Amino acid sequence: MLVLNFISKEILNVPAYLIGIVAAVGLIALKRSAGQVVSGALKAAMGYLILGAGATVVTAALAPFGELVLKSTGAHGVVPTNEVIVGQASSQFGSASAYIIVLSFIIMLLAARFTPLKYVFLTGHHMVFMSMMLAIVLSFGLKDQWLVVLLGSVLMGVIMVVMPAFAQPFMNRVTGSDKLSIGHFNTLGYIVSGAVGAAAGKKSKSTEDINFPKGLSFLRDSMVSTTLLMVILYLVFSVWGAIVLPAETAFKIFASNPDNYGSFFMAAFAQALQFGIGVSIILYGVRIILGELVPAFQGIANKVVPGAKPALDIPIVFPYGANASLIGFLSSFVGGLVALGIIAVWLGPVWGVALILPGMVPHFFDGGGAGVFGNATGGRVGAIAGAFINGMLITFLPAALMTVMGSFGLSNSTFGDADFGWYGIVVGNLVHLGPVGGAIVLFVFAVILFAVAWVWQVKVVNKGWLPGVKHAEFIEQVKAEEKAAKAAARAAKAAKTADRA
Repeated sequence: MLVLNFISKEILNVPAYLIGIVAAVGLIALKRSAGQVVSGALKAAMGYLILGAGATVVTAALAPFGELVLKSTGAHGVVPTNEVIVGQASSQFGSASAYIIVLSFIIMLLAARFTPLKYVFLTGHHMVFMSMMLAIVLSFGLKDQWLVVLLGSVLMGVIMVVMPAFAQPFMNRVTGSDKLSIGHFNTLGYIVSGAVGAAAGKKSKSTEDINFPKGLSFLRDSMVSTTLLMVILYLVFSVWGAIVLPAETAFKIFASNPDNYGSFFMAAFAQALQFGIGVSIILYGVRIILGELVPAFQGIANKVVPGAKPALDIPIVFPYGANASLIGFLSSFVGGLVALGIIAVWLGPVWGVALILPGMVPHFFDGGGAGVFGNATGGRVGAIAGAFINGMLITFLPAALMTVMGSFGLSNSTFGDADFGWYGIVVGNLVHLGPVGGAIVLFVFAVILFAVAWVWQVKVVNKGWLPGVKHAEFIEQVKAEEKAAKAAARAAKAAKTADRA
């Protein structure tokens, strides 16, 4: 237990260490010098730590904003927070979770080595979340802890290679290559967003081609536009909070001077700037990771796991659509509010469904990623519509998940991302068929899911299919027309100059 706990908590639970080790293995496989191996491993690990530092800054800036929104609007309910529910369950299910992480990682590597599903899931904290969710839902149907661990390991090993495979065509459309995969358990939301974009945004321009007036050209800088929008949102809600909340309640949110409203508003302004800084740090960290990890994975692909792709955390796609990620965040949040209204008015009173409040952190990361995927297949329409549906998914699914989590379904938090929702609901319902029947059915379910992903990989991914083909053709047509228009303008200008001469 001590060894397994050390491996799972101190190494596999720290994505930076895991990515550094992977980079080192890849560089060794490429027969690089010792200095290059050390340098590459450290830079890859540091890149992930930089990304994490940016995420921490963003999370810290969003936390008081979320509290301000909820208190100003008077909303009450459960806020899905993976870290909170894992902390609550760790004392009871921590050992089972640790075993599941280690065994599932081995299963994933074997699958990547010997099957067409050559994906190596490297998002350590999501591995912790998924292992804990499986330990919780399986334990309420299976009494034998070893059966929970073995079945949980198979289920988790399968989901870590299956979901990147299903999302790969959409990821290829986002990145323009097949070098990276998505390793984040909101993959269902990204696939749905990409599919919605492909269906609805055939003739919609990209969010990254927004034409700003000359006086607003500074908004082309994603750091400036992101920060400016968040400044507006923070100040609007701080004014709202100052009007509807008692002074003491409002001031505590930003820990500002209790005797000075001006300090309250400036504290809100400072948090908005912190948000912009956090996003910029994330993008910088992503660039470092890509620069070090992709070459290292070529070595792994050639020597250790031929053809392997790294499945990385969702911020890896943000540089491919800076505007799309921001639009996706806002649209996902609106979708969460609409879903909240549906639960409050209908599903809650009729079916007793828990009231799921929109959390700023999942809507920023999940919604931002959904915006990028939707934009890649359907432009602005895809980014808005896809992220909106994602926001509804990460509200309805956590509410349904709480019904299969036993006593933890009564807690004040739950798992927040789409894959925890749908996978947990399926597993939690099947396991109630009994210790023997439930285990057999779940194993068969894992085999079927793996087989479907295998066929998808061979028949769809490996054949080079890409979603949003009509949208891509439209974008190419628009670019060609713009190029022709510029060439005509240059020719007209040259002719006019010649006439003058």
